[in-house]
Amino acid sequence: MTAADLISFNTIYLTLMSVRMAPRLPLIFLLMIHGVSSADWGVSYSHSRICALKNSSVIMSCTYTYPTGYKIEKVFWTNSYSFPDPPDLFMDPEYSQRLQYLGDKQQNCTIRLSHVTQKDQHMYYFRFITDKPDGKWIGHPGVTLTVTDPPENPVIFISPPEIVEGDSVTLNCSSDSNPPAEISWFQGRTFVGSGRIYSISKISSDHSEEYKCRSINEHGEKYSDAVTLNIMYPPRNVSVSINGSGVIVEGDSVTLICSSDSNPPAEISWFKENQNSSFGYGQSFSAPQGGRFYCEAHNQHGSQRSDAVTVTVKGRLVILYISAGVVCGAAVIITILLIWWVKKRNKTQVNHSGPHHDRHKTCNDELNEPVYANEMAAQGGPDICKPELNSPVYENIPKRM
Repeated sequence: MTAADLISFNTIYLTLMSVRMAPRLPLIFLLMIHGVSSADWGVSYSHSRICALKNSSVIMSCTYTYPTGYKIEKVFWTNSYSFPDPPDLFMDPEYSQRLQYLGDKQQNCTIRLSHVTQKDQHMYYFRFITDKPDGKWIGHPGVTLTVTDPPENPVIFISPPEIVEGDSVTLNCSSDSNPPAEISWFQGRTFVGSGRIYSISKISSDHSEEYKCRSINEHGEKYSDAVTLNIMYPPRNVSVSINGSGVIVEGDSVTLICSSDSNPPAEISWFKENQNSSFGYGQSFSAPQGGRFYCEAHNQHGSQRSDAVTVTVKGRLVILYISAGVVCGAAVIITILLIWWVKKRNKTQVNHSGPHHDRHKTCNDELNEPVYANEMAAQGGPDICKPELNSPVYENIPKRM
């Protein structure tokens, strides 16, 4: 409806009211009333559209005019363009505590609406009533109020809900804001894309990080809660380790441990080479006998087996012989080292005895020779190997004839 149509509608409404209340008049006179009164009635709004932040206050300013000779009896605002009696917002419990009339009953029709919510998004009209039956007016079109948010916290939706390595994954950021927000995506702290939808093709475990989306418009920004992509994949890097040397005594056992990387965690089965049936289950396994063993890890996405490890079983008698051999070998080595040390010590003492020791050694050697011993005995020669006879004390003693 245009402004001209509205004026005509209001004028016709006033005219009909006056006709109903007044004596019958010629048609020509009614047309004259219509032409004169339409220029004297009206409501002028400062802004036809107002955008307000949620929980803020908004002021709707306006002025109104009416013909001379009329007295204003009632003024109010309404959010419904209904006849004959649109609702008075000052009487509405949803508005009565938040609506304040700042105008008067002459020209000013300004109001303040506080704590606005998105429920308040309407077109609002000013209406006034005079003291005469034909003196009612409503200002149409009115003021359109739009309420917007600092965006609400955005939410991320993941599709498909269960992700397997190699799949294509779509992240959708849902944000309720007015005006619509711009969306940015972050993997950890790294910016990775823009737009409401972020897609990853052929996803791998490298994408198992936290993702956030940011929603921003001229009124503020918000980040979503972080989501972590739970990427499923089959077992890999399966290996077996031995808790100990891998050599056991007959009748004992050794513990084998199976390690694997998978999501969800894999189930473990144990096998002996060249045998089809499993020996046991679980991450660890006690091998009761010798042989080559391996583990197999499997989940709903696949399986992988480890390389085999060897477990050697020795009889108790063999172990005893081995132990005795080790002890004997150690004893021999210790004896050899001891003999070597004694010889080295004796040699050191000989080197430090000097010429006197060498002379005694020479005499002992000569006396022990048979020929020399007999000759000395026959001749009664001097005993050169008796050092005390050659000393100065004995030189002055007379020799027997």
